[in-house]
Amino acid sequence: MSRLSRGGILAVYALLVAVPLLVVVGGSLKTTQQLFSAPFGLPTSPTLSNYRTVLGEQDLAGALRNSVVVASISVPLTLFLASLVAFAVARIPGWRGHVLYGIFTAGLAVPAQAVMIPQYVQLDRLGLRDSLLGLALVNVVVTLPVAVFILGGFLRTLPAELYEAAEIDGASPALVYARIAMPLSRPSLAATAIFLLVMHWNDLLYPLLLIDDPAKRTLPLALLDFRGEFLTDYPLLFTGVVVSSVPMVLAYAFLQRHFVAGLTAGSVKG
Repeated sequence: MSRLSRGGILAVYALLVAVPLLVVVGGSLKTTQQLFSAPFGLPTSPTLSNYRTVLGEQDLAGALRNSVVVASISVPLTLFLASLVAFAVARIPGWRGHVLYGIFTAGLAVPAQAVMIPQYVQLDRLGLRDSLLGLALVNVVVTLPVAVFILGGFLRTLPAELYEAAEIDGASPALVYARIAMPLSRPSLAATAIFLLVMHWNDLLYPLLLIDDPAKRTLPLALLDFRGEFLTDYPLLFTGVVVSSVPMVLAYAFLQRHFVAGLTAGSVKG
């Protein structure tokens, strides 16, 4: 493929990404009348009233806090548990390691809808339904297989000699995990963290199932309030989308130097 063809494809892709982004950001600065009169045009008289309404009257700030709490619990906990499993998979020799890896990654083949009722009943019995902690724990359970899949694939590519040299020097398995495996896994951990954040942050299904208290709504659940039966307030909806996207953009900006390397981590068969 010639350089001109690649440039044309990238230009079309950039246009497909940029136009909806500009419509959403520009629409958040317009009134409803301005949006419908010129949906693709730049705001002629930008206004921040939508942001004041969303963060004040609509209490999207409270939903933002709830989403931050859930993500702050679920993402680190999922990474920690998945890294322990991945380390075990990389260190257990022979077929036993492959079986353990297969057991955990088999969860990728189980649809979330197939286990929602048992999860709902179990959380209700534990008194964790309609709570941010219960929602975070469900997120951990649901996304643990994909995290094990990514991290396990990467750790299995690391040379066994690294672990053996540390063990010869007297390092315990916990020390090998903390001082060797995890520092070398930073690109894979960063990529996995971004994937998990996107999945947990944008999840609507489980908050819709488990959360009843309006004060405990997460961002995707709160954005449903902007859709009416007969009319949707698009400027407010666009504003909510912009506000809810800021944390993910910041997370990617912070982790992006590891992200590209992490995308290919584990792609080499161990």
